[in-house]
Amino acid sequence: MENTVKQVHLLPAQCALDLGDGSERGEYVCQEYVLNVLGRPHRAVNIMYTYYPNDKEWPKRISEACADMDVSFAWDYPYDDYFPFCEDGEQFEQMRDIRRHGQDVMLTITMDCSLDDDRLRAIARKLSTFGRVMLRINHECNGNWFTHNRRFSYDEIADFFVRFAGIIKAEAPNVRTVFCAGLVCDETDENGQRKVELEDTFAKAYMAADVWSADKYLALHYGWPYGNADETGKFTRDPVEEVFNSYAETYERLSKRFGSKPFIQAELNADGDVTGPLRQQEPVLAYYDLVKKNNAPIAGISMYQFRDRGRLGLERQNPNEPTVGIRQPLMDGYLKVLSDPYFSPGFETGQQVSFPAKLRWGGSEDADGIEIQLSFTGMPQFCEMICHENLSLMIEFNGKWFYKSPQATTIDLMSAFFDHPITGSCDIPIRIFATCPDGENHEGENDDWNINAYFVMEEEPEFRIRYEVPYDLF
Repeated sequence: MENTVKQVHLLPAQCALDLGDGSERGEYVCQEYVLNVLGRPHRAVNIMYTYYPNDKEWPKRISEACADMDVSFAWDYPYDDYFPFCEDGEQFEQMRDIRRHGQDVMLTITMDCSLDDDRLRAIARKLSTFGRVMLRINHECNGNWFTHNRRFSYDEIADFFVRFAGIIKAEAPNVRTVFCAGLVCDETDENGQRKVELEDTFAKAYMAADVWSADKYLALHYGWPYGNADETGKFTRDPVEEVFNSYAETYERLSKRFGSKPFIQAELNADGDVTGPLRQQEPVLAYYDLVKKNNAPIAGISMYQFRDRGRLGLERQNPNEPTVGIRQPLMDGYLKVLSDPYFSPGFETGQQVSFPAKLRWGGSEDADGIEIQLSFTGMPQFCEMICHENLSLMIEFNGKWFYKSPQATTIDLMSAFFDHPITGSCDIPIRIFATCPDGENHEGENDDWNINAYFVMEEEPEFRIRYEVPYDLF
């Protein structure tokens, strides 16, 4: 019997889930590993870099350039201890990796606000081929710890954001700029309504930005890595409802003054250094639950981060071998959030199609693929998809996602049944989307080339479904 093949459109979640992957506290983890562990892609993956090309230490990572410097606080170095953003740096391969695996890029970059337009224009052009990028410029700029806050006034930081946002719009219209500052504070307006921290000073930046953001941890040991939280006393812990209400009030205030724009939380977690690893997931799950129950006006929440040298990750980096992660109890709780329909992308099935079939990749919240109904008479012992075409594919089946590289032919789908076995006859759709094989869009392929990429699947994939093993094992 022939399989029914229809169009399928990928839809955004009611609240998207993003993921931090690499920072001053941890190295980047490849997306194939992350996908295998978590079972689904995120809306966006946030990578963090710094750009101070006029400093004498550049382009070295500052903790390596100043290895002998007497430091007692993570931000005491001449510039921020993120990986350096270089012209042909590793950030671009990470961005390709992220996009091949069906996710958008969120690039957080701390920058020298005295950079000239030519340097900024060069960055914008580099980003123009990476689809629907979110660019977070000089985040947490309401604070005093980052280099941009130590070298420049709040007004100068706002001016720089506006200048760079204008260049981005001209050179890379595919990129959305994110302004990340503070939450509501004790200052009030003439009507007695609470204002957002530095609201007037940052007004021009809020108006220029495409997306608003604010970072707030439910618990954080900000003295890390120089001692334990109880030794340093440098930690915060805030009630979950209080944090949630501050975000809701901040969005309401900003929307009232500047009009409505998407509002994201680009860093959220509860630090296990403060809570202990066994209780870390309690406030985190409570927060996601509040967002869902209140249908909060939050477009996305980013879990900071996948693997951490401290206790701000789903995994903790193994001190004996940095490429190995130690799973934390938080992982189990976060997997529940990942499987919640409220935080999951949706699918809209369309009309029946035939091959060759055209597929479109616009981004993690907007893509057109194909859906094939597979019929099962019971629990299979083997279930494989075979595709001989050199396509880069993201595949959703029975609630689990898989990636097929252009070089791969056979994808083993059996792990989709490990946590969700079937007991009788049923139909299960397999949804297939094509992503950019090299992680980039290419100019000239179509008029909307920097937003959408188009691919053709010439033939329907084959499926090997078997209900018995080849021989009696026992």
